[in-house]
Amino acid sequence: MSKFKVLISDKMSPKGIEVFAGYSDIEVDVNVGMSEDELLEVIGEYDGLAIRSATKVTAKVIAVAKKLKVVGRAGIGVDNVDIPAATAQGIVVMNTPKGNTITTAEHTVSMMLSLSRNIPQATASMKSGKWEKSRFMGKELFSKTLGVVGLGNIGAIVADRAQGLKMKVIAFDPFISEEKAANMDIELVSLDDLFRRADYITVHTPMTKETRHMINRDSFAIMKDSVRIINCARGGIIKEDDLFAALKDGQVGGAAFDVFEAEPPAADHPLFTLDNFICTPHLGASTDEAQVNVAVTVAEQIADYLCDGTIVNALNVPSVSAEVLKVTGPYLTLAEKMGLFYTQLCSGDSCGLSEIRIEYKGNVTEHDTEPITTALLKGLMTPMVGDVVNFVNAPSIAKDRGISIAITKTEEAGNFTGMISLEGKSGDKLFSISGTLFGKTEPRIVKVNQFELDAIPEGHLLVIDAHDKPGVIGSIGGFLGDNSVNIGRMQFGREGVGGMSLSMVQIDTQIDEKVVKGLASMPNIVAVREIYL
Repeated sequence: MSKFKVLISDKMSPKGIEVFAGYSDIEVDVNVGMSEDELLEVIGEYDGLAIRSATKVTAKVIAVAKKLKVVGRAGIGVDNVDIPAATAQGIVVMNTPKGNTITTAEHTVSMMLSLSRNIPQATASMKSGKWEKSRFMGKELFSKTLGVVGLGNIGAIVADRAQGLKMKVIAFDPFISEEKAANMDIELVSLDDLFRRADYITVHTPMTKETRHMINRDSFAIMKDSVRIINCARGGIIKEDDLFAALKDGQVGGAAFDVFEAEPPAADHPLFTLDNFICTPHLGASTDEAQVNVAVTVAEQIADYLCDGTIVNALNVPSVSAEVLKVTGPYLTLAEKMGLFYTQLCSGDSCGLSEIRIEYKGNVTEHDTEPITTALLKGLMTPMVGDVVNFVNAPSIAKDRGISIAITKTEEAGNFTGMISLEGKSGDKLFSISGTLFGKTEPRIVKVNQFELDAIPEGHLLVIDAHDKPGVIGSIGGFLGDNSVNIGRMQFGREGVGGMSLSMVQIDTQIDEKVVKGLASMPNIVAVREIYL
């Protein structure tokens, strides 16, 4: 039997290469710094590909990678991998979601301390021959309030370390239960309340359309004078132009960034001109320990999959056999899309998802529903925590966030042969969604709360709550047409004549926030949410 060939195309710890060497059935090549054309020439020879962030695994690369079975990312983010293209070709995409958590959290704390005591500025001053002791008056962290935006793995560690420094910690995370936060001795607050109360603010959320520029000019206006802000999560969560203005006029006392919207940022970036801004070149994961951890982990995962089919930390394939996947695959797709839909639908109203109920009805109960539940939880968690979640850790992430899960099964499915229903409780609000398969393979959403409809869960969707009045549907279509938004499909459900209605409009591309707000301001329109599946 010929050996499996693995290509390491990005720089990573030699410890990872040593792991591969321990597998007699694997042969490894290291070729770092290739251009896309160079990668295209050689990728067809390999069964496995180990990368970090530099290699771009595009659809073009995947198309010629006829032998490729697995792509392993040594780290969390997989923005450089075309996951839909990989999935279509049967390539497993893995990452190492926990390898960087401690080191990124520690970097955040380091940035907060450096910001408080002006350490970078004082170092530069002394190295230029000055002794400006009075210039660099600092701030104590003791008894100050730290506002943590996002209590995932990293945010929770930062909160714990801050409590060790005797800081009071408050947090905003619409997807964590109050009970879970209370167990961490953290007060859950609204985002605006966090802005008003915090002396220091650190962000630890994924980059989504909801979190992009979530901290901006309006946010700074309600913060404490001289608040200090840290971002070691994702560039673009804080609007950089607005931060520059707030730092320059003293509305914000200082900021520390490890990440930027464009990386590397331009050498003449306006923030670099300010003394109260400090930064590092995306060093959150850059420790010896973290680099060894992710290299060893990704090597083990790739090798185990190639040699015995074991799937760990896969982003696009559940941990089931090929035979089971063939039978339950459509239900896995349906469940994941239902989870994605649910979280995006409720994100604006949620004040802490505390419990969910999953009901399997009809012929879906004939299958092992555990992987289907995992797929649903992966969809549910992805908008909350981003690339950290996968088909292996989704249940544990839900548990860590204090979300209780109840599962029931019934043989009857009403007018359908099989159905999955999801009901969740956020604060005192309940949301529900039901889905089924048409023709055994085609996912459909057939009920959202009290509204019955028949919607294909794919692409960009506008979910519109409105009063059931004459002309509402026409006005929606007319407004979108006037704004050059093309409608692919439109489904409509209502609770009764003259009551509330729900429209699901599939559009070709994401639309500008101004268009969404304009649509929401029209007569009889109650709410508009944009969802991407």
